[in-house]
Amino acid sequence: MDTLTHALSGALIARATASAADGAIPLSRRLALGTLAAAFPDADIVMSLGSPIAYLLNHRGVTHSLIMLPLWAMLLAWLAARLWRDARGWRPYFGVTAMGVGIHIAGDVITSFGTMVFAPLSDLRVAMGTTFIIDLYFTGIIVVGLVASRLWRSSRTPAIAAFAVLAGYVGFQAVQHRHAIEAGREYARTHQLFAARVSALERPLSPFNWRLIVARGDEQHYADVNLIARTLPEPAGPDAGLIARISSAFAPVSMARWVSAPRFGDTPENRHVAREAWQQPEFAFYRRFADFPALYRIDRGNPSTCVWFQDLRFALPGRGNAPFRYGMCRDGDGPWRPYLLGAGEMRRQLD
Repeated sequence: MDTLTHALSGALIARATASAADGAIPLSRRLALGTLAAAFPDADIVMSLGSPIAYLLNHRGVTHSLIMLPLWAMLLAWLAARLWRDARGWRPYFGVTAMGVGIHIAGDVITSFGTMVFAPLSDLRVAMGTTFIIDLYFTGIIVVGLVASRLWRSSRTPAIAAFAVLAGYVGFQAVQHRHAIEAGREYARTHQLFAARVSALERPLSPFNWRLIVARGDEQHYADVNLIARTLPEPAGPDAGLIARISSAFAPVSMARWVSAPRFGDTPENRHVAREAWQQPEFAFYRRFADFPALYRIDRGNPSTCVWFQDLRFALPGRGNAPFRYGMCRDGDGPWRPYLLGAGEMRRQLD
């Protein structure tokens, strides 16, 4: 989830758990603390500002860990006690900060990026993949809950109701996820892609928009579908905005436009060069990160050669500059070096 939605969810859970009998913390402080605690885990971006590689490997790491949650909650509670000069110490604030950090972790787990909930003991990334990282319906439910809580200040019922609606919405998305997976499996059966890995990734704008991915070895196929659409969307014109471009990419399942995206390309020459670049020790960080890596392109210059990869999780339809495109480049027969392909196709050396 985006940091703003995280922060709002922290305010909502702080309000939902505030009772009239609880006079330990004034409501205004409780809301402020819940907001800040829920935004706190994204502070890990500070450690990664100087290195895109560090961002890939460490984002949603120790600050998003259930194991580390008590430590972060205690730290934030201690800072609150110091800020407000509370002689009682950190204990009255610990519950709010723990819930704030916890709701942030939960909000990231339901996306597909992956969250290291067991860090530092394990770098396993848990991802439910039901909710896109920016979901206006999800955020809107929280905002409505907070506004209603403001209007009915004496009651926490609006906040509790908003959480119930949120849970129902994510549950609804989980059902759509299962439908999308079945659509991908049907494609695999029809095309005799036995033992293929079938995945469905949430996409923006609608809970019915999904990217289906069928992968077997280095062979990968994907399609962007809308589960309830019955007709093909209108093509986006040359001057269409981002929303129109995205919407035009999602076809009905029965008319899905499947695209082949092999990991190392579709010609012997490309596969040879791409495999060589992929297997370089300096590219281990991307092999560890990418869930569905696919060759983006090969730039053959004089004398430079660059092999670029993208992760199909983040190549969004209608968006020209997809994030997390990395590659290896070399001059002539020299050593391979890692690069990032950034906005405007700008190449940035990483070592």
